[in-house]
Amino acid sequence: MSGRTRRQAGYGDQPYWKAERGDRPPEGVVGGEWAGCAGGGAVAGVPEGGGGCGDRRPGVGGAGWGKSVPFRGEGGKDGRVRLPSWFSERAEPIPSGRELRVSTLELFFDLVFVFTLTQLTALLVAGFGEDAPAGHAATSPVVGGLRALLVFGVMWWMYSGYAWLTNTVPPERPARRVLVLMGMGGFLVMALAIPTAFEGGGWAFALGYLIVVLVHAGLYLQATASFVRVVPFNLGATALLFAAGFQSGTAAHLLWAAALVLVWTSPYFIGQKGFTLHAGHIVERHGLLVIVALGESVVAIGIGAHGLVSPGLLVAASLGLVLAACLWWSYFAEGDEEAAEHALTGAEPVRRTRMILGAYFYAHMPMLLGVVAVAAGVKKALGHPIDPLYAGPAIALSAGVVLYLAGDAMYRRVLLLPARPVRLAAAGLAAAATPLGLWSALAQLAALAALLVAVMVTEHTTSRTPGTVEPQKAH
Repeated sequence: MSGRTRRQAGYGDQPYWKAERGDRPPEGVVGGEWAGCAGGGAVAGVPEGGGGCGDRRPGVGGAGWGKSVPFRGEGGKDGRVRLPSWFSERAEPIPSGRELRVSTLELFFDLVFVFTLTQLTALLVAGFGEDAPAGHAATSPVVGGLRALLVFGVMWWMYSGYAWLTNTVPPERPARRVLVLMGMGGFLVMALAIPTAFEGGGWAFALGYLIVVLVHAGLYLQATASFVRVVPFNLGATALLFAAGFQSGTAAHLLWAAALVLVWTSPYFIGQKGFTLHAGHIVERHGLLVIVALGESVVAIGIGAHGLVSPGLLVAASLGLVLAACLWWSYFAEGDEEAAEHALTGAEPVRRTRMILGAYFYAHMPMLLGVVAVAAGVKKALGHPIDPLYAGPAIALSAGVVLYLAGDAMYRRVLLLPARPVRLAAAGLAAAATPLGLWSALAQLAALAALLVAVMVTEHTTSRTPGTVEPQKAH
């Protein structure tokens, strides 16, 4: 817009954004360049409500923040497209002292994400081969496990991205909530495509992944320009997934693996500067996800029962519930969440981000995969609880416990929480319980349940021993 045109429009000699945007300069305008309205009201020559300072809240009074601002340029100098304020409004940084908790929308999001765990359980069961679920092609246990790892690996990266997103840009406004719901839709598309992701349906998974990536980037860039460093990695992984969707066999698996390696190694190239995270929200969000994931393992009990009731099934179902309860106890019952939040809060921002990456991205992956494996093993065990298990489900049942306990050890190491050596010993014993399943599914379930109960009782007794310092509870 030329100077003459600006004067005709009532802007005087100041750039159009100074009149239309009130006292809030656009990004990149700093210091003395900005001379906004000091006392509100209309700018000289601009009618009240047509571009003055007024109320700066989006959509209230004045213009600019509540309306779609068209593209305007001065001889090509100002080439930025002015998006509607409901989309382009900048997310203000949340003060570090403000308590940020998980919203109900985020919990809703987690419920959708956990459907992917249900699908992964079915994918793993398909790897057992003897009676794959409907819609799942029978494979070998090794192939089923590999596919579950690849699918969960790329999805877990984006789930963690959304956990960081809502930590930085809380979905407090309707437009943001709609966009997060669109991201949920992308996860749902991916979950629905999991059964055929390696059998001709990979393009649908990649399409859902693209939706998730674009929504995530659009929202995150409102809060920090640092996210620009992440976008190429996410788009690169999406391109690899699209390519895998049109391949089969070894080529498809290699492309999936390349996408996984790309996103998993990206933090080492991106760095952690510019990602300030709120400790309490991260701890609470992942804790709720673990609860919901454990709930999925309970659902597997009902699915495995097939509506039949017998004494052996009731005993096996009860043992499956004991397993899930012990995994819950190990995560929540000893005050570790409070200690984790305290450790993260006391760290400087960059170190805190690195600790969150280690403890809540890398360490939580084996924990959640362990829950999936346990659910798959329990589901198969309930079909014929007295009979021997095939090698696949017997291995999955024990490996699930081992993975969970190994992830727990890594989680504690990163956050400098008290070590639990008894759990590491239990991981070795859990692996040794696999042969029992080849004799009787019920025997393996009983051995694993007894092992975890013994671990929890031992730890509780030790913590109550005179002279042991109890962790202080947060008031």
